[in-house]
Amino acid sequence: MKSTLKKLLPFAVVGVLSGATTVGVQQYLSHDSNNGDQSYFTKSNNASFVGMNTATVGDDFVKASKTTVPAVVTIKNYQNRASSRASDQDLFDFFFGDPFGGKGQQRQKQQQQAPENIPSGLGSGVIISPDGYIISNNHVVAGANKLEVVLSNKKSYIATLVGTDPNTDISLLKIEEKGLPFLNFANSDNIEVGQWVLAVGNPLGLNSTVTAGIISAKGRGIGILGGQGKATNPIESFIQTDAAINPGNSGGALVNVNGDLIGINSAISSTNGYYQGYGFAVPANLARKIIEDIKKFGIVQRGFLGVNSLDLSNDQQVAYYNQEKKTNIKTGSGVYITGLPDNSGAQDAGMKVGDIITKIDGANITDFADLSIAIGSKRPGDKVQVTYTRNGKETTSTVTLKDQKGGTSARTKADLSVTEKIGADFQSLDDRTKAYYGLSNGVVAKNVVEGSEIAKAGIVDGYIITEINGKPVNSQKDVENLLNKFSGTGQIKYMDDYGRGYQRGFKMP
Repeated sequence: MKSTLKKLLPFAVVGVLSGATTVGVQQYLSHDSNNGDQSYFTKSNNASFVGMNTATVGDDFVKASKTTVPAVVTIKNYQNRASSRASDQDLFDFFFGDPFGGKGQQRQKQQQQAPENIPSGLGSGVIISPDGYIISNNHVVAGANKLEVVLSNKKSYIATLVGTDPNTDISLLKIEEKGLPFLNFANSDNIEVGQWVLAVGNPLGLNSTVTAGIISAKGRGIGILGGQGKATNPIESFIQTDAAINPGNSGGALVNVNGDLIGINSAISSTNGYYQGYGFAVPANLARKIIEDIKKFGIVQRGFLGVNSLDLSNDQQVAYYNQEKKTNIKTGSGVYITGLPDNSGAQDAGMKVGDIITKIDGANITDFADLSIAIGSKRPGDKVQVTYTRNGKETTSTVTLKDQKGGTSARTKADLSVTEKIGADFQSLDDRTKAYYGLSNGVVAKNVVEGSEIAKAGIVDGYIITEINGKPVNSQKDVENLLNKFSGTGQIKYMDDYGRGYQRGFKMP
């Protein structure tokens, strides 16, 4: 039963994010003209095709390369602690490549942590403003206690991590410099399959590498953010390209022939961890909205439709659901509602289990990726027109999106609870667990957010926290009370799966 439920997780909640900032692969939220970041996050609407004349193609590639290469940087991730689980290191090696010669698992066995002067991972980033803001992937910066940025001219800086979003795999960094080369954002809604693109990054340690290809698909959901990453509500609507992307390209630029940014290279689909013809990039509209939110609010805003869903285009998901629920739902186009949490926006609008969502604001919804990006482009409080079929009859309702707590307004870091700030939930220990580990108190860490302060202390899901700042804890309320007005560096004691004890420091955000 448990394994079956795990297989059903991909179609679990479609309260699909929507960052106030975020999102848009397929639907772009127009930029607020009053936003002070306008000059930094410039949008280019003239995404265009390259002529098929050989000389023209070559000239355009040269122009785009000269524009892009100076704005793409190397990001070095330094970590003091070892990955606590082999799968974490495997994922890290998959994304970045291994700076120690491709022997990530062997290296992990031989040494528990890299020397301080050797990075644990290498990725790429893109300068998006002249005063040093840099966009990259969340997985490029995850777990770092130091981030070094190296420009194409070899000048090096220590970067500040402004914010991250595991749900879209986007991060924002800042270096202290002026007059830097930077890239403009193109409107990724305007891209077309077959359009020429260039991928620019630092694959396999080869700095400032440019590869060319076409957009081979749009709106791809490949299950990597929730399946292999740490996303709790992933938005996946990747741009797929056959421009060569390898480990180390993560966080680099996917640009059109004008040198405008249309995506952030994030992942590859491969049987051996290296390029086999399929690369995936986060669309520029989505990436741009994420970083604008991080700059403006300190956190990414999330709007949720408030439904549990089943992707009718996914034969396997439908088959598992039918087997589990003893139903006979047919595959097809659209998203089937399997449940509605109380007080959700969809429930308030009169939607019911069994409805099939076919359009959002008039745009066709053929699968879960379409729905996630359509809702993901909205903020809490935004209204969307949802078209759905019920018993063969089409209906359109207005739904007001809410955040995960049922609110309809934007939140800032100051509005977050203690557990949201440190990045985990906590569950009280039962008597059996206490007896097994010989404990009189403690809480189990749940839903640990990648890159959070609690994660930086070495804690992952399932670890048991026994003390915070010298005080025993027995519930999430205890954690909240102890850290409610606390600032600065705290101390935490915890146990791993094997009962080994640790004491670490953490910084209260």
